[in-house]
Amino acid sequence: MIEKIHMRNVASYDDTGVELDKLNKINFIYGTNGTGKSTLSNFLNDSTEERFNHCTKHWKNEIALSILVYNKRFREDNFGKEGNINGVFTLGKATKEEKDAIDKKKIEVTEAQAQYLTKKSSFDNLSKEQQSKRDHFRDNKSWTGIYKKHETNFKEAFKGYQKKETFRDQLLKEYAENKGELFTFKELQEKAETVFGKKPEKLRKITELEFERILEIERNGVWKKKIIGKSDVDIAKLIQSLSINDWVSEGKNYIQDDSDICPFCQEETITEDFKKQLDNYFDKTFIDSTKEVKDLKDEYLRLCANLINALNLVESSEKDNKDTKLDIDKFSTNLKTLTSQLSSNKEYLNIKEKEPSRFIELLSTQEQFEILQTLIQNANRVVDMHNDIVDNYNSERDKLISAIWKYIIVENNADIEAYVKEVSGRQKGIEKLKSEFEAKYKKWKDLELELKKLSENATSIEPTVNEINTTLKTYGFLNFEIVPFKDTNFYQIKREDGTLAESTLSEGEITFITFLYFMQLAKGALEKDKISEERVLVIDDPVSSLDSNVLFVVSTLIKDVIKNIKADEGFIKQLILFTHNVYFHKEVAFIDGRTEKCKHTWYWILRKNNKVSNIQYFEMNNPIKTSYGLLWSELKERKNNSLISIQNVMRRIIENYFKILGKYGDDKLIQLFKTKEEQEICRSLISWINDGSHSINDDLYVEYQDDTVDKYMEVFKQIFVETKHEEHYNMMMGIDTSLVVNEDVPKAEEIIS
Repeated sequence: MIEKIHMRNVASYDDTGVELDKLNKINFIYGTNGTGKSTLSNFLNDSTEERFNHCTKHWKNEIALSILVYNKRFREDNFGKEGNINGVFTLGKATKEEKDAIDKKKIEVTEAQAQYLTKKSSFDNLSKEQQSKRDHFRDNKSWTGIYKKHETNFKEAFKGYQKKETFRDQLLKEYAENKGELFTFKELQEKAETVFGKKPEKLRKITELEFERILEIERNGVWKKKIIGKSDVDIAKLIQSLSINDWVSEGKNYIQDDSDICPFCQEETITEDFKKQLDNYFDKTFIDSTKEVKDLKDEYLRLCANLINALNLVESSEKDNKDTKLDIDKFSTNLKTLTSQLSSNKEYLNIKEKEPSRFIELLSTQEQFEILQTLIQNANRVVDMHNDIVDNYNSERDKLISAIWKYIIVENNADIEAYVKEVSGRQKGIEKLKSEFEAKYKKWKDLELELKKLSENATSIEPTVNEINTTLKTYGFLNFEIVPFKDTNFYQIKREDGTLAESTLSEGEITFITFLYFMQLAKGALEKDKISEERVLVIDDPVSSLDSNVLFVVSTLIKDVIKNIKADEGFIKQLILFTHNVYFHKEVAFIDGRTEKCKHTWYWILRKNNKVSNIQYFEMNNPIKTSYGLLWSELKERKNNSLISIQNVMRRIIENYFKILGKYGDDKLIQLFKTKEEQEICRSLISWINDGSHSINDDLYVEYQDDTVDKYMEVFKQIFVETKHEEHYNMMMGIDTSLVVNEDVPKAEEIIS
C-alpha cells in the first residue's frame, strides 16, 4: 500500500508542500471545497502528468499496486460516452469448485508474498547491519584511528584517499594485497623527508639532425664536371675554341622556330641547317646533365632551408628554457657559421646552373653539422640522465608509499582482521538471503500468474449488471436499469420502454449509478487478467448531489469495503477517502457504539490558509464529531484558516445556538448590551458576519487583518456572556474555567443534542 504522499508546487500546494506520512489501511481526509482534495486524488489517478513533477508517493516494501480513483474525472470519463459504459468482469461464471480453487490460490499467493516479504525484511535488516558496521569501521577505526593519526607525517601517501569511503576501501585493499617491505616508523619518516620533497619533472629531448643527404649532394661529382655539347658536330670546333658553350646554350633558348633572325646580331643568319647543328651539339647527354644540376640544386636548397628553420627553432626555444642542457652559446656560433656556408653554396649552385661548363667546388658543411649534432647529442644525454632520475624517483616514491601502507596494516592488524572476518561472514549471509528472497519473489509472481489464469476462465460481466440493478431497485430507482449492450463488453442505461436514459437522469441519479459502477469495478476489472490484482481505492467526495437516503447507502457500501480491508480479505488493500461532508464523514467513519478508535484507521483535516494548503494529522482520533462542534473547531483553528471563512462560521454558530433553537433574534441579541456603544459594536459584528457569509469576497482583493478578527471575537464572546451562556462558550473553545453554572440556564449538552 501507499506509505507516504508529498504534494508540492501544484495548485494550492506551495514549495514546502503537504506530506501525508505513514498512511494506514484506512485513511479519512476531511477538507472543505478548494483545499486541494481533488488535486491530490488526480495525482493518485495519474502521477505522470507534468504538473505533478514535484509530487511523490512511496509504496510499502517498494511494491506498487494499481490505484483506482473515484472523483469528478472518473464520473466524466465513465458516464454517458456514446450511451455505453465499459463492462466490469467479475467471478460470475465460476463453479463452486472453480471458486474454491481461486480462493485456495489466493491464500497461496498471500502466503508466498508474506514469505517473500519476511525474507526481504531479513535481507534488508542484515544489509543495514552490515552497512552500520562498515560505517562504524570507516568513521572510528579507519578515519579517526588511522588517517587522522598519520595525516601530518604521511600526507603524500594518502593523496587520492582524503575521503572516508575511499580511505577505508584503500586500507582494506592494501590489507589484502600489500606484500611490501616493513620499515620502522622512524625509517619511514626519514625517507618521507627526502622522497616527498619537490618532485622533479621530466625534460624534453631535442630532435637530432638529419643532414647526410645534404653532404651527399655536396660531394656529388656533377659540380666539377664540365658540361658541354657534342664535339663531332661542325659547329662544335667554333664554340669550343671560343669557349662560348654556356653563352650559346643560353642563347639557343631565344631562337624562334619560325624565324631566321639571329638573337645576337639580329641579322637573317639562322638557317635550318644551323638550327639542326645546334640541336645535335646540345644533345640528350647535355640536357640530362643540366637537368641533374638543376634537380640537385633545388633539393639541396630545400633540405638546407628546412634544417636551418629547425635549428633556429631549437636555438629560440632553448634560450627560453631555464632547464636547458644545451651549450647555447657554442650552438649559436656554429649555427651562424653553418648559415654562412650554406649561403655561399647557394651562390655556387646558381652559377653552376647558369653556366653548366663551369667547374665549381661546394664548401663542405660536414664539420659544422657534426659540431651542432654533437652539441644536441650531449644535451640529450644529460636530459636522459635527468629523466632516469625522475623515473627512479617515481619508483622510490611508490615503494615508500607501499611501505607506509604496510606499516599501517601491521600496526592495526588486529582491528582490521576482526572487521574483515566479521563483514565477510555477514556478507555470506546477505548473499544467501538475497538468493532466498529472489526465489520467494519468483514463486509469489508465478502463483499470481496462476491466479490470473484461474480468474480469466471464470469471469463475466453479468454479475455486475445484476448487482447494480438490484441495488438500484432496493433503494427506489425503479424507472431505469443497466443492460449489456449486444454482444460487447459494454453496458447501457435504459428505461422500461427501451429508450436510453442518460440524457434524462438527474445529477443525483448520475452520481449514484456511477458510484455503484465504481464499486463493482473495485471488486472486478475491465480486463479479465486483472481481476486478481491487488489495489488501492481512492474515493473523492462520493456524495455530491445525493439526498440523505442515498448518502446512507453509499456510506454502507464503503463500510463493507473497510470491513474487508481490515480483515485482509479480497484484493483491496487500502482506502483513501476525501470528503467535505461532515455528516457523511461521521457516518462512514463510524465503527460501532462501543469503539471509537481503530489501529488501522488514520484521520486528517486538509485546510487552506492564505491560498496555501496545509494538513493536520490526528492519528486514530476522529476530529469530526458533529457539524456544530466542527464550527467551533474551525473557530479555534482560525489561525490556520482563511480569515474570510470566519464570518460564515460565526453566523452559523449564532444561528444554531440562539436562533434555530428559539432563543434570540438579531435585534434581541443587540438589546442585551447595556450601553448604546456596546449595542453598536454588536450590531457591527452581526452586519459583518452576515455580509461575509452571504456575499463571500474574493480574498484576491480583500485581506482581513488578524486584529480585526480578534476584535470581533471579543464581541462574539460577549454575546455569550450577556446571554449568560459564557460556560458554553468556554467549553466549546476549550477554555478551563471554574465559573458556577447558572441552574436556570439549560446545559450546553441539552441545547446541541
